[in-house]
Amino acid sequence: MDLSVIIVNYNVKHFLEQCLHSVYKSSDNLSVEIIVVDNNSVDGSCQMVHEKFPDVIQIENKKNLGFSTANNQGIKIAKGNYVLLLNPDTIVQEDTLFRCFEFMENNPLAGSLGVKMIDGKGNFLPESKRSLPTPAVSFFKIFGLSALFPKSKIFGRYHLGYLDKEQVHSVEVLPGAFMFIRKKVLEEIGLLDETFFMYGEDIDLSYRIILGGYKNYYFPRTAIIHYKGESTKKGSINYVMVFYRAMIIFARKHFSRKNAWLFSLLINLAIYLRASVSILRRLFLNFITPLFDAALIYSGFLLLQPLWAHYKFRMEDYYPVEYLLYVVPVYVLIWILFVYLAGGYEKKIYISDLLRGIVFGSVGILLIYALLPESLRYSRALLLFGALWAIFSFFLTRLIIGSIFKVTRLHFRKQKKRIAIAGSPDESHRVMDILKQVDIHPVLIGLVNYRGNWQGDQYIGNLDQLKDISSINRIDEIVFCARDIPSQDIISTMLAIGDTPVEFKIAPPESLSVIGSSSINTAGELYVLHLNALSSSIVRRKKKLFDILISLLILGISPFLLALQKNPLGFIRNIFRVLFGVKSWIGLAETGQEEDKILPDIVPGILTPVPAGKEKPLSGETIKRMNLLYAKDYKIRNDLSILLRDIKFLGN
Repeated sequence: MDLSVIIVNYNVKHFLEQCLHSVYKSSDNLSVEIIVVDNNSVDGSCQMVHEKFPDVIQIENKKNLGFSTANNQGIKIAKGNYVLLLNPDTIVQEDTLFRCFEFMENNPLAGSLGVKMIDGKGNFLPESKRSLPTPAVSFFKIFGLSALFPKSKIFGRYHLGYLDKEQVHSVEVLPGAFMFIRKKVLEEIGLLDETFFMYGEDIDLSYRIILGGYKNYYFPRTAIIHYKGESTKKGSINYVMVFYRAMIIFARKHFSRKNAWLFSLLINLAIYLRASVSILRRLFLNFITPLFDAALIYSGFLLLQPLWAHYKFRMEDYYPVEYLLYVVPVYVLIWILFVYLAGGYEKKIYISDLLRGIVFGSVGILLIYALLPESLRYSRALLLFGALWAIFSFFLTRLIIGSIFKVTRLHFRKQKKRIAIAGSPDESHRVMDILKQVDIHPVLIGLVNYRGNWQGDQYIGNLDQLKDISSINRIDEIVFCARDIPSQDIISTMLAIGDTPVEFKIAPPESLSVIGSSSINTAGELYVLHLNALSSSIVRRKKKLFDILISLLILGISPFLLALQKNPLGFIRNIFRVLFGVKSWIGLAETGQEEDKILPDIVPGILTPVPAGKEKPLSGETIKRMNLLYAKDYKIRNDLSILLRDIKFLGN
């Protein structure tokens, strides 16, 4: 056996599917076995592998054992002369495995090999080659000197920025996302150190390969896509702490006691410094807009209240102090809550969503106002004037905050994505059908040909013209059909187009997913049939907004609805459970089937797509289909129709 490919998977089913397709395509001219070690995924990964890739050897762990332990499980049963440790969120070229094998065969001192990695937008990933994290190298990295002077041989050692990324080099550290290792080297130096649960194990293994008398090579004559951040979300505080603590383990293992102590101090300082900066920055950016909103709206009431009192009653102090002290802040909080639920605090804000939030917030305030005793109904006119001022305030805030801090962008209307699909007519139309059924508003500008293989008026050019096609037709997104176009041509095209606003997606063959990534710092973006509608954060906020409005409405007319209810006490209890977010009025039905875990994880519902009160229970498969249909084609009006259908069972 030439090669054993070992992939450790944890809840990235769609990325794993695409990765396996690419590995199979790259396995020509070699005898290859593929071993997937699953760390107790709950997204249907194991079932997908069994159904679509029956030749894959699969180890199904009952708990998450970590990256090192899981890889060791695969290595222990591997039969290949070489072992490839491969992340599931990668795509390899058709020539990748053979080129790596050929290089290793011709270089007997090569213990391990890494390749050129790019992200989903075609940007080079600098972690393709690294040096050991000595105290000096780590200091320069942590305090930003390596970023300021990436080409410096002193400050830029962490990512070896002074080495030509297009040339083969002997390096100290290779990334765990792709490590092509000689099996006999592992037998000599030992397997991955299981002290490292995640992160740091690749540094430790690379260093031990060098200590064993072998070399690690960076080999850019082939490339892979790595959807950086999809297997493990990077950039979070938890990631910073786990990553740097792995560095401490490495230092204590390989450095002298004195250097290890210095390194540990430096790393702990870095953890708390970066975590503190990250928390403060996040808090500031998250709260600057709502705080500005609140201050501006409240300031408007400070001005409006005496003006209206003087005009209406000839008394500027007509209203009690409690009005500005308690009532107005409640108004402000309700408006901010509804604007948030409508998407008014996203980076990309649409005027229609902002207006919807203000209007619904005003309706919510009016409903509460109508339920209050007469003594607490201060002024309906001030409330209406305040609503108009709130509209002005919300827009003004976003213009000011957006121009200063760049945290929000105001758009007049939702723009449909302009998409070009590279592939055959039948596969392109299959992919377009998937895109139409997820919430991205696509407009197909045309198809892109590959080496003139297909004919038709729908083709607007060839793959080698893609840069011009994108510019002339103002393309937002290019989707490559992996069934029709080799990975190496997809990757070379992404590299050739360069730094443009165009985003790339790849559609695996016979899959219900389309995968991509918008930047080096973000996790891969995933369009999945059946799931995206309810998985969208915007849709979830709209659903929450629906729940709150319906709860307030039901509360207002509860005396009339109580007589209809099968369970009156449960009905009253459920109103407040929904208001406080413990329950939703409409959720997914329970089937008890393991594969239902692939459905979106939403708040449990009082009612479900399955009609309430049915005497004869439905089968699990029938319930599952009803859940999938609800999730795939989710609309607010569907929730409303279910609510009206089962209005007698609101106390369930």
